[in-house]
Amino acid sequence: MNRIAITLLVLFAASGCTRGDAQQKGAALAAVPVSAVQLAPKAVPIVFEAVARTEGSKEVQIRARVAGILERQIYSEGDAVKAGAQLFLIDRAPLEIDLQQARAALAQERARQEQAQQDLERLKGLADRRAISQREADQAATGLKQAVAAVQLAEARVRQSELNLSYASVNAPIGGITGRAQQSIGSLVMPGTDSSLLTTSRRPIRSGCASRCPRLSTRACAVRHQEPAVKVELPDGSGYPEPGRLNFSSSSVDANLGTVQMRAELPNPRLQLLPGQYVRVQVVAGTQQALVVPQSAVMQNEGGRFVWIVGAEARPRSARSRSAVGSATTGWCSRA
Repeated sequence: MNRIAITLLVLFAASGCTRGDAQQKGAALAAVPVSAVQLAPKAVPIVFEAVARTEGSKEVQIRARVAGILERQIYSEGDAVKAGAQLFLIDRAPLEIDLQQARAALAQERARQEQAQQDLERLKGLADRRAISQREADQAATGLKQAVAAVQLAEARVRQSELNLSYASVNAPIGGITGRAQQSIGSLVMPGTDSSLLTTSRRPIRSGCASRCPRLSTRACAVRHQEPAVKVELPDGSGYPEPGRLNFSSSSVDANLGTVQMRAELPNPRLQLLPGQYVRVQVVAGTQQALVVPQSAVMQNEGGRFVWIVGAEARPRSARSRSAVGSATTGWCSRA
């Protein structure tokens, strides 16, 4: 019994000391002067930041469309070329021979058509005088129709041969930056195989970013009556001088990356951006009304960030940096 009483007395004494210390600390804190700032709602830009990788706005594979030996490479790798510029030349000799054969076959079929026409006119006159049977006249008419069809087929073959001969000159389908040559001079190229790929051509850069930001669509920006502004930061930390334009925002989240795909198009007149670069993209999509507090007023503990507001009863209010603190005009005070 004596041991229990002594223990309780010690506990009561310790408790009394603790309350006294707390009162003294509370009195000391109450005497610390604080400063307050009056806040008012203001327009704050809605900014989304993400890491992006650059890619060409249009990338075209340039392939051989006829079989043959690669005879010449006209362009220099990495050159900027215009649409229609000649890049490669495939051996023309076999294609020219094939065209001559097709034209010769067409001439034969036209001669046969003329002969069939003459036979029909002669037999038709004889059939009218009943010198021959009507069957022979009908056979002559059928032969003429067959000759006409054969001429049309021969003409199509000539056009195909002419087209194949034009494919011996491999031209750039679009204007852009040429890539590395995939086939060396003297190689046999075949359409429909891997050997048909000769090079690539890319148009000016556009930036495709995979961001973890909420979905931002051009329709939402149109509601705000403001075109989203796109700014790009280069890998060395400098800003890209040309502004961009957001032209695509996915309506779903990528299941593999957990991100929303967005794409912005940028002019690239001086070729500062190359395909495959990683850049930082900042999208400014309008503004919103919010209360902005100084960064020094935002504190943090295990529960997150917060600020103190001044009112009838000072109390902490959870907050995010550069975000709204409350709906009414309030101030803040920092703790000592």
